[in-house]
Amino acid sequence: MKKLFTTFVAAAALSAAAQAATAFTDAKDAVDYRQSAFTMIRHNTGDIGEMLQGKVPFDAKRVQQRADALAALAPLPWPAFSTAGTETGGGDAKAEIWADFKDFTAKADKFQLDAKALQTAAQSGDQAKIKAAFATFRGNCKACHDKYKAD
Repeated sequence: MKKLFTTFVAAAALSAAAQAATAFTDAKDAVDYRQSAFTMIRHNTGDIGEMLQGKVPFDAKRVQQRADALAALAPLPWPAFSTAGTETGGGDAKAEIWADFKDFTAKADKFQLDAKALQTAAQSGDQAKIKAAFATFRGNCKACHDKYKAD
């Protein structure tokens, strides 16, 4: 039952990403959407990070749940950067995103691949594999934030 639910959530998230490019009513709606997606990504990433740093006990089942969520969430924010007006619609996005959109989307694609790799590592239950995949995933987050996110 849990696997069916996870599959359903993942399918819904992926179809939402495909439809998101036309789902926004205006630039503000698109910015709100992508910020919400990033908030959920940050929550799941933070929980895994705290376990791997020893701040909270490591729980392989919870890591798997968080990694599954990240794999489902990873495709969501990107269509919201293509909506007209989002480059001036607010949020923490720098203008450099639209100046070098090809690089930005390449980083978004890598982010999604890294989320899938983290999910695969989490399925192994091997903390060393998870830690390595998580480091790659977080490194991609940082690279994008350093270049494209205002603090």
